[in-house]
Amino acid sequence: QRLCRHHMISFVDPLVSNYTVVDFRDKAVALISFYAAAQDIFARDKIPIVVGGTNYYIESLLWKVLINTKVPLWAPGLVTDRKVELEQLDGVELHRRLSQVDPEMAAKLHPHDKRKLARSLQVFEETGIPHSEILHQQQEEEGGGPLGGPLKYPHSCILWLHADQAALDQRLEKRVDDMLAAGLLEELRDFHRRYNREKVAENRQDYQHGIFQSIGFKEFHEYLVSEGNCSPETSALLLQKGIEALKQVTKRYARRQNKWVRNRFLSRPGPNVPPVYGLEVSDLLRWEEDVLKPALEIVESFIQGREPSAEPVKMKYDVNENKRSHRVCELCDRIIIGDREWAGRIW
Repeated sequence: QRLCRHHMISFVDPLVSNYTVVDFRDKAVALISFYAAAQDIFARDKIPIVVGGTNYYIESLLWKVLINTKVPLWAPGLVTDRKVELEQLDGVELHRRLSQVDPEMAAKLHPHDKRKLARSLQVFEETGIPHSEILHQQQEEEGGGPLGGPLKYPHSCILWLHADQAALDQRLEKRVDDMLAAGLLEELRDFHRRYNREKVAENRQDYQHGIFQSIGFKEFHEYLVSEGNCSPETSALLLQKGIEALKQVTKRYARRQNKWVRNRFLSRPGPNVPPVYGLEVSDLLRWEEDVLKPALEIVESFIQGREPSAEPVKMKYDVNENKRSHRVCELCDRIIIGDREWAGRIW
């Protein structure tokens, strides 16, 4: 951070549970803007580099994909998050309600996907328009496509750092060990004492919203709530269980991130998808040769308006594949979403 100004780090109170991707987009877009009076990134003739992380949040900056339904934070009176209210209902009931007002969206969503079901119902309740219809309107705008409306910043490119799975897994395990050595447990203990202990005692603990849904909290729940109330041997076992769980969920999350890039950015060709350039990071000793120099050359080419020497990543795709098809397997009594998942099921 001494070399380059960073934005939007440690800027939300950890107890704020209703901060959404819409809030993130609005703040980030304002920082990127062209308004000279605000001295924002483009206005200062600088280039914004968005680093993630959560790819869904990055998409919110690239395309017109979000729907504003949230009551402004400055609105007077007690504001209830309708989506959180809806998530208290059973998934089957949410799916039934959505089927009545937006059958197209309901057909794309699994009854277990309570978050997306609740969000689509919230959109309909607060706008009066089916969620699927709004998404179609965005995609049909000039320059729109499968991922949403037109690109907000047409001269964008994506640098995808990827590694051999074995090397990545080993690096992620070491990252967890390094975090523990740097004081992760004490940070978790402090946060538990200050914010979580009372909720646990009152059975109000919620690992689905706010900071508590982050990787690292629920994995150590048993250890934190039992520390000081059990034998040292049991505490040590629970600690080791939490460490192993943290390593597993971290590796699983990294796999999901890579899958997202493949499924969203590489399997959805079109004029509104920026080129994706792959950078191999398996061998850190070759960082300058394999990552830094190619990345600088790609960015420099975009600045100068010429084609980079590197080729963007290409991926074979089936133009007829329906990623949101809805089928019921009678043998296993399961709902299966997507042509690929249906074709790959085990009989």
